[in-house]
Amino acid sequence: MWRKLYILLTGVFPTQQLGRRNLRKKRIHYQISCTLTALLLLLLPGVPASNCTTSISVLVTNSVTSCTANQTYSTCVVFRGILLGGLRRLQESNEGFEFTYTEDPNYGPFLQSVNGLAGSTNERTYWELLVKNENNTIRPNVGIGCYIPSTNDEIILKYNMY
Repeated sequence: MWRKLYILLTGVFPTQQLGRRNLRKKRIHYQISCTLTALLLLLLPGVPASNCTTSISVLVTNSVTSCTANQTYSTCVVFRGILLGGLRRLQESNEGFEFTYTEDPNYGPFLQSVNGLAGSTNERTYWELLVKNENNTIRPNVGIGCYIPSTNDEIILKYNMY
């Protein structure tokens, strides 16, 4: 094991004959290249959270019961990213927002619950997806797994009855 670790760290294989001086240069080169790589990773953009370019708001509303107040959250999606990514980002960054969904093999992600309140076939309730832009409110013809938000869209997750 030590031999493999030595090879990994130094880049020297047992069949190579290097003097102490060359071996020391190789170690220093390795340390410098690791440090430069780490610095470049810190400086370069491209980390998923940092290239979030489309700001959206998410309004959670309940038209079935009056026990919960409307809640508005802010999040973003990457360029041409889907709403599901923005909702996941919101859930990871905000302790007050959580959602679950199921994956339908034919229709994709289906929103199941928001903030602990789940739709129910027995109670005939579901989560409706609406989008409010500058001029009007629409019901997209796709779900959270395919909808691509535009900048400043207000995503409305409305608990509703059918």
